[in-house]
Amino acid sequence: MKNHIVFIIMDSCRYDTFTAAKTPNIDRIGEVEKRYSYASWTAPAHYAFTMGMLPHSSPTQVFASEVYKEEFVLWTDRTGSSDISFKDFLPELSLPTVLKKLGYFTVARVSMPVLNKFTLISQHFDDYKLMDNHNNFAGMVDEISFPNDQPHYYFLNLGETHYPYMLMGENLPRISGVHGVFKSLGKNKDKNAGKTETFFDLEQMKMFHKQQVTCVEYIDTLIGDLMEKAPENTYFIVTSDHGELFGEDGFFGHGPIMHEKCFEVPFLEGLLRKKKMNE
Repeated sequence: MKNHIVFIIMDSCRYDTFTAAKTPNIDRIGEVEKRYSYASWTAPAHYAFTMGMLPHSSPTQVFASEVYKEEFVLWTDRTGSSDISFKDFLPELSLPTVLKKLGYFTVARVSMPVLNKFTLISQHFDDYKLMDNHNNFAGMVDEISFPNDQPHYYFLNLGETHYPYMLMGENLPRISGVHGVFKSLGKNKDKNAGKTETFFDLEQMKMFHKQQVTCVEYIDTLIGDLMEKAPENTYFIVTSDHGELFGEDGFFGHGPIMHEKCFEVPFLEGLLRKKKMNE
């Protein structure tokens, strides 16, 4: 029997945010690693994911081509199916295509408009939808099911950890742009300008970082709800597409920034471990 696969991407969640959060449900999947994204903003990072490439561990003394090939082979364990190799991804370099050939129904639920269904990233999925707002992981969980007659692949982009890190009722400063780097975009300054006239101070930056930690803990509770629905042959992957800057070296946000915190992300994966009665 092939595994169901749930691939969760916490948008903009940097590694030290995740390790500062209490995540008892995610911890049931495995031990978190520090890995590195192939990109510093949402769209290109997700293109790598749809190729089947996950955040890398930055090994030394190896040829990059061998690292890529090994990454594709790992989908054998994730699916629980027969051997998968690099040649199975050719010529499309599309994980959804590979999974559909193995009998999967492929579903994507995304939060960021830059990933909308008209972009190339939506190609090859059976069911692809942009959620009605950026922090609707709860809605995704409600929609997910695990049929016995067909393995499902769920590709989930979560916006709760993306600026402005809002859940319900927070009154945080807002800035324009989908990636939280610029306070003003486009020619119409009055229309696009954010409400904050000056750059955030360090206390605001600390508050933002703390709020992102809170959002991870909120996500963890919903992952717990999802685990209750999932059968034991469900393989979970939890990671981030890139990191975030909270004032380090004068930066805030992510995207056109070359800084290690933009690339450090949490990563863990494994088969679901159901809770025992006494846990």
